[in-house]
Amino acid sequence: MPIYEFVCEQCQGLMELLVKNREEQIDLRCPDCGSRELQRVVSRVNSVVAEGSPQGGVAAPSVENRSCPSGTCSTVTLPGHSRSS
Repeated sequence: MPIYEFVCEQCQGLMELLVKNREEQIDLRCPDCGSRELQRVVSRVNSVVAEGSPQGGVAAPSVENRSCPSGTCSTVTLPGHSRSS
C-alpha cells in the first residue's frame, strides 16, 4: 500500500495519503484549508542496512550512468537485500 504526499497550492500544507487499492475513489482536499489544488511531491526514501555486510562494513549506494535514447539515464543501487538467488 503506497503512501503518497501532496502539497497544497493555497496554504503550502503537506499531507500524506495511504492508498489501499487502485479502485478506491478519493476526494483529495487539503486538511488545513480545504483546497483541492494539490500537487503530488516526490517522497523521501529511507533505507536500512544491516550491519556485517560481506565487505565488513556498511555498503554505500552506487550510481551507474549510461546512454539512453532520451539522453543520460542513471540506475541507483541501494545496499541491502537483492532479488538474485
